[in-house]
Amino acid sequence: MSKIIFITGGARSGKSAFAEKLALGFPAPLCYLATAQALDAEMDDRISKHRQRRGDVWSTLEEPLLLSETLSALGNKYNAVLVDCVTLWLTNMLFKYEDSGDRIEDLVLGEVRQLAGLLPSLSTPVILVSNELGMGIVPENKLGRIFRDIAGQANQLIAAAADEAWLVASGIPIRLK
Repeated sequence: MSKIIFITGGARSGKSAFAEKLALGFPAPLCYLATAQALDAEMDDRISKHRQRRGDVWSTLEEPLLLSETLSALGNKYNAVLVDCVTLWLTNMLFKYEDSGDRIEDLVLGEVRQLAGLLPSLSTPVILVSNELGMGIVPENKLGRIFRDIAGQANQLIAAAADEAWLVASGIPIRLK
């Protein structure tokens, strides 16, 4: 059984930098498990800047959908794994299941439950980063509201499975549990 750390916060709150700092407290080798996809030039630029900031101390794996399977397959290859970020993983699954109609929420949350159930059984420490979306305005469209609701429920499930949970606001980490 390993340590599971959940970190949430708003966009540009400093949550990824805090997660990286925590991960660097573990000895090498370290794994950065990225869920982002470079589907346009702006996202490609963001990913490049993240890679440059991290440096060479990390092994980077990119997996937009199969998060549970990838974490299971890693075994004891790394001394810590940083997943950045859960919210982008949820976005990727939303598009995966977009033709599922009213079942989309159940399908995505089923995968989140699978992940939350897996986490305590892992032997490698895992740090998961996610956006806190429920503190802003109610989205004007149905898909936006569904996504906000899924993200809120996913954060609750993963935080409940975690040993530690943190909120980062204005670059300041606040321990929740």
